[in-house]
Amino acid sequence: MDRKAQISVLKDVASEINSGGDLVMILKHLVFAACRHAGWTLGSIMSIDAAHGYAHVMVRHDPTLIQRTLPDRWELATSPSLIALKRNEPVYIRDVRESEEFPGYRREAFERDYRTVLVMPMNCSDFEGRPMVLSVVSRDIMEVPEEDLAFLGMIVHLGAIAIEREQRLEAERQAGDRLQKALKAHTSLLEHVLADGSVSSLSAMVGSLLPNPVVVVDFTANQIIAGRSPSEVQFDDAAWQSAAAGPLSRQLGKAARDTIERGGNSGASLFLDDGCSRVNLAARIEPLTVDRQLVGALIIFSTSRAFSDLDQLLLDSAKFALSVQMMRSFIRFRFETRTQTELFFEVVERRWRDAADVQQRAQRLGINFMTTQQIVVVDFPESAKNLGGTSVDLHHSLARIMQQASVPACVVAIDGGLVCLIPYDEVWKQERTSKLMRRIAADLGQYFDEEPIVIASNVCATLTDYPLAWDRCSRMIAIARSFGRTGALSGQDFGPLPMLVAAAGVDDVRAFVQESVGAIAAHDRQHGTPYLKTLSTYLREGCRSGACADAMGLHVTTLRYRLSRIEEMFGIDVETPERRFAIELAIHLHGVTEGRSLAEDQSI
Repeated sequence: MDRKAQISVLKDVASEINSGGDLVMILKHLVFAACRHAGWTLGSIMSIDAAHGYAHVMVRHDPTLIQRTLPDRWELATSPSLIALKRNEPVYIRDVRESEEFPGYRREAFERDYRTVLVMPMNCSDFEGRPMVLSVVSRDIMEVPEEDLAFLGMIVHLGAIAIEREQRLEAERQAGDRLQKALKAHTSLLEHVLADGSVSSLSAMVGSLLPNPVVVVDFTANQIIAGRSPSEVQFDDAAWQSAAAGPLSRQLGKAARDTIERGGNSGASLFLDDGCSRVNLAARIEPLTVDRQLVGALIIFSTSRAFSDLDQLLLDSAKFALSVQMMRSFIRFRFETRTQTELFFEVVERRWRDAADVQQRAQRLGINFMTTQQIVVVDFPESAKNLGGTSVDLHHSLARIMQQASVPACVVAIDGGLVCLIPYDEVWKQERTSKLMRRIAADLGQYFDEEPIVIASNVCATLTDYPLAWDRCSRMIAIARSFGRTGALSGQDFGPLPMLVAAAGVDDVRAFVQESVGAIAAHDRQHGTPYLKTLSTYLREGCRSGACADAMGLHVTTLRYRLSRIEEMFGIDVETPERRFAIELAIHLHGVTEGRSLAEDQSI
């Protein structure tokens, strides 16, 4: 065939190849054109799966009328396809019946009656990214000069162009479909929110739309909603959803809060333990906020599939819808609790006039001031005062603790904490109250890096008792803050001295302690001397040298030497009653301001 004829044929080939509507038709036209215009009898196009060691037949051209079952998969070890790809050049087998290198082809050559084989790399891939080769055979032995190879190569090149074009079009069609799906999903999510659907049903929609397994953490309702399992080895979907809502709920919620507080949302590693199995999962945690108000979190577990731009668009839509839905719950909660809070402070701040009116309003809001009660105040750590939606979570958690303890209580939200009104009963011993307070401190402490302060008031029988009880609780909280105390506390934990410190002012007390015994304490810390302990024991024993020496296990001479050194070095004289009282008080206050008990001070 001369050059002019070849060019004319290539025009026809291009037309034939481009007449197909999809990739399969393009491949069929390509192998047909290669056989028809290049003089080959049979042909096929195969995709090469090197990872699994097979060549898969995608299309065939076989003009014979004999119907028979032909193999659609070849082992690469018996096929020249892999050689053609590795060398990126055609593999020519002049007479495959005489070739021992490819036994599969040799066997089929006798079965299908062909002799010459030519395998050409196509320099393009199928939709799965697997490279493809063109294989053509002749019933007779064919010589293939360079011109014929170049001509066939041009046909293959035209086919590769058409294949790449079809792949781009298919990618655009898929992108368009995904975009349409994303827009439709966005519309569905907004319609769900506008219809005031539940967070649970909205979470199910989000889980079906996103490619990765997700968990929705709703701080406004204190619930964890899980979708598909992120680890099918440890959990199936049902087991995962049950574990996430049960034993793993607190771990998932805390992980979400901690990650958000650190200001990050990527690269989180979640170590989860439900008591039966442990799993370490990689995830990204997205905060759910409205007007900078934290209402929840979306935990997205990592998979081998990377997030695309459209996936990110779906994620943004899901976050917005979930945030709005949760904010509705939060607003309803704030509306319901705000009036409770206002009424509570109206009572404790003595701003009410008509007791009957207060009682009626309280009953409508679920508060009963007609029964004898105690106020249990939960004061959050300073680092967690601005919790937003998380305070709803804590509110529900405290209500759940009371329910589990079978205590009919009313929980009232206040700034930076919670108030719980519990009924007082003579049968309800102080020990049980203390146990309940310790549980509150321990359970709510898991939300923070430290336990909150939990204080119980005196008994409140009438409305006039509440202001006094509230003031006492407020003073005890202020004292606890001053001395760095947390957890469940009572008046016995402080004694009278902290009350004195609170009344006088911590700064003034510290100045008095520093002027009185600060130099001795500093010297003891620096040099390891026991001067402050010696002075404290001496005063406790009524300034009797013999009794003090016996209590400390010293010789009287040694004790007198220490006392003389104390007087010489620090100018302390305890011979007069006024000085003895001042120094003894300073030693006691030193133990309070330094956060130690008197017994600990005496063991210095």
